[in-house]
Amino acid sequence: MSGISVTSNGADRSHVERRRLILEKYPQVQELFGKDPLTFKIAVGIFALQLTLAALMGYLGLDYWWLSLLLAIGVGAFANHANFVIIHDAIHNCVFDNPLANKWTAILADLSNAFPTAMGFRCYHIKHHSHLSAYDYDADIPSQWEVDWVGNSTWRKAAWLFAFPAIQLARLNRLKGTVPIWGQWTYINAAVIILFDLFVLIAFGPNGLLYLFFSFWFSVGGLHPLSARWLQEHFAFAPNQGTFDYYGPLNTLALNIGYHNEHHDFHEIPWTRLPQLTVMAPEFYTTLTCHRSWFALLVTFIFDPSYSLGTRSENVTLAADRSATSISPAYIILHQSLFIRRYFWGLSFILSRSLVCR
Repeated sequence: MSGISVTSNGADRSHVERRRLILEKYPQVQELFGKDPLTFKIAVGIFALQLTLAALMGYLGLDYWWLSLLLAIGVGAFANHANFVIIHDAIHNCVFDNPLANKWTAILADLSNAFPTAMGFRCYHIKHHSHLSAYDYDADIPSQWEVDWVGNSTWRKAAWLFAFPAIQLARLNRLKGTVPIWGQWTYINAAVIILFDLFVLIAFGPNGLLYLFFSFWFSVGGLHPLSARWLQEHFAFAPNQGTFDYYGPLNTLALNIGYHNEHHDFHEIPWTRLPQLTVMAPEFYTTLTCHRSWFALLVTFIFDPSYSLGTRSENVTLAADRSATSISPAYIILHQSLFIRRYFWGLSFILSRSLVCR
């Protein structure tokens, strides 16, 4: 054990209490509840953008892999990050009245990720709300091996943030006994994404798919400033507070995902109306500690030895023994790299067979 203690908090209770107080004082907040189909239109626009850029990169070919990388960092990461926010709103049924339409909206937004993420995210994000910061239910909580391995090391914190997409996937192993992931819609999601990846490979070539993969990776990790969102939301940068907001310029591109306290208090409010909640009940939010820059947060977390993965708030009343779920970092890195290689090898094999059979 590293000796790093995880901060205990009552974040889940504070959200319930603040919601009650706000509704008592400002009952008109309920007028913000509802759906916003604009989210679907944005999803269609982002899909068209990413498909066009994937086609362009595919046309240029693998000799321009470096251009795919740069374009993904500068454009694709922001597009795919917005897609994750759309998926987030869709699984909260904040896009359409019809739950089925919300599921398909989430899958549409998932297409340019190159990996099936939407329906799996739907399963564990619901638990994130109902069991906020509970080790055995909340996938946002770092696994014990992460806390032990990363410690206060600068380069390990940087490596952890770079590899965060794989790290997040690995956490599902810890939750498999409490958060069922695989079901009908998870399989549908996976099938649709695989078919779309095959389409991109056949129609545009491997560099097109590589662009989408880079966009996915840097929208969540890769030391991109956007990856600081995973630090911002629930890492305890102030005492007695378990959830933190980001009020900065990137909220425009990130579809207001920085309004995280507001979202946890009222998940029925779509992203387009969250700033209105802050305006309607300012005394409940402006007094809380918040972040103004994701980039500054990223740099501070990496280089300040006082911050570690143990800074993450945890509801210890819902935590359990984590020795049984401890996994070595070497195993995780090997396991995830093999998964990614097999995924793309499988796509390449199917593509080669389809070309041979023509």
